[in-house]
Amino acid sequence: MVFTRRMARSPITWAVAVLLVVGLSVGLAVFQPWRLFTDTTVQEAAPSITAAPGPGGTESQPHAIARGTFVSHEHATSGTVVVLRLPDGGRVLRLENLDTSDGPDLHVWLTDAPVREGRDGWFVFDDGAHTDLGRLKGNQGDQNYPLPADADLAELTSVAIWCDRFNVSFGAAELRPA
Repeated sequence: MVFTRRMARSPITWAVAVLLVVGLSVGLAVFQPWRLFTDTTVQEAAPSITAAPGPGGTESQPHAIARGTFVSHEHATSGTVVVLRLPDGGRVLRLENLDTSDGPDLHVWLTDAPVREGRDGWFVFDDGAHTDLGRLKGNQGDQNYPLPADADLAELTSVAIWCDRFNVSFGAAELRPA
């Protein structure tokens, strides 16, 4: 009992307690471990034509110009990716049936890195050229990301779900001509 009182009054005990609380707070803020147990589902419709047919009465629909299937990296990831060319010449990257872990600071990247399975593919996507298409809208479901006009699909041949906080790929897909 005397030892316990002496420990409670010791400045070292209080300093250690403060350091533990600060360390735990910083660790929780950085790693966000609760995200391992949360999901955000997004169900965006594929781009479609809503305008009246053009001259000559024909109406073209978006069509696939590239496709890929996700492989897992840091976290189990599945689903497909398709690049759609729109009738106006624009392009959209569409994630379909995506299922990955939620995580801090996840982005969709179009990259020039080769897709490697397993641990060999975790860190390669920030080594070369990449285009950040924006934050991942949800870790599950279907979602669309407009591609910049200057994104060269002959050079940028893969898609990664990239965790910017820890510089690691959750999963990636190689784009192949459709």
